[in-house]
Amino acid sequence: MLQTHDHNPRWNGKPIVLIGLMGVGKSTVGRRLAQRLSLPFVDADQEIEEAADLSVSEIFERYGEAYFRDGERRVIARLIDGTPKVIATGGGAFLNEETRALILDQTIAIWLDAKPEVLAERVQRRDTRPLLRGKDPVKVLTELARVRNPIYALAPIRVASQQAPHEATVSAILEAIGQ
Repeated sequence: MLQTHDHNPRWNGKPIVLIGLMGVGKSTVGRRLAQRLSLPFVDADQEIEEAADLSVSEIFERYGEAYFRDGERRVIARLIDGTPKVIATGGGAFLNEETRALILDQTIAIWLDAKPEVLAERVQRRDTRPLLRGKDPVKVLTELARVRNPIYALAPIRVASQQAPHEATVSAILEAIGQ
């Protein structure tokens, strides 16, 4: 279930950032992880929505993905302020070179990984994903995984998110960071 690089980073108070594809449970797992560590939890997408006073879907529709990514980059840079917290990021955040450099340098990045079929089943419950509108989720997610997984793999910790309850994923993360 768990794969970490040799220099398994023990948690040392740096912000913990969760990355991975949509539907992998970054917000749910992040919230529970923060609870277990008695840390504040922040969802980058929620912060973007509050800053813009629009939903992520509306930002995509009105201004396009490039505009959204730029706002996302600025919000994440503001959230990574050296204080301990758990941050859930949107699926595309880690693909931005500047955002990725910042995350890798100043936080412990954890890639929550799951198979596209598992994710598709999870995201079909909600139609709030701009990248999936009117498309076959398994196809879209398989393609996103093909492009993004090699980049997500740059994170020092990878935790497989199973069909199991989110608590199992939280425990695997705590183990990975030596908590």
